[in-house]
Amino acid sequence: MTRTEKIRVLMAKLGFDGHDRGVKVVTAALRQAGMEVIYTGPWQTVEAVVETALQEDVDLIGISSLAYDHPLIPKLMTRLKERDADIPVIVGGVIPPDEVQQLEDAGVRGIFPPGSTLQDIARCIRQAVS
Repeated sequence: MTRTEKIRVLMAKLGFDGHDRGVKVVTAALRQAGMEVIYTGPWQTVEAVVETALQEDVDLIGISSLAYDHPLIPKLMTRLKERDADIPVIVGGVIPPDEVQQLEDAGVRGIFPPGSTLQDIARCIRQAVS
């Protein structure tokens, strides 16, 4: 990626999680930070997120989890590997502290619990795609 291209981010919600206020705030903040953001809306499957990421040629996937759908994220990481898609993934939302390691072990590049700053999220994205 050249420095003149905008970072392309796919924001999604997996499973039955319909709580989308936070992801919409993050999406708007990333757009204000100069990124191109595609938001899929709630109730996405792992396969749909992978397909959208590949079709849209995104640089990073952001998953928002507020309703205990984060156990789907390791499946997402596996599916990306199966498709030879080297796309970093970050996660924001309510992740029980004793389950953070599982996401990190799966290859998640950043985990952002409630109270994380929008600046920290944007910084992590820039580092993950550089």
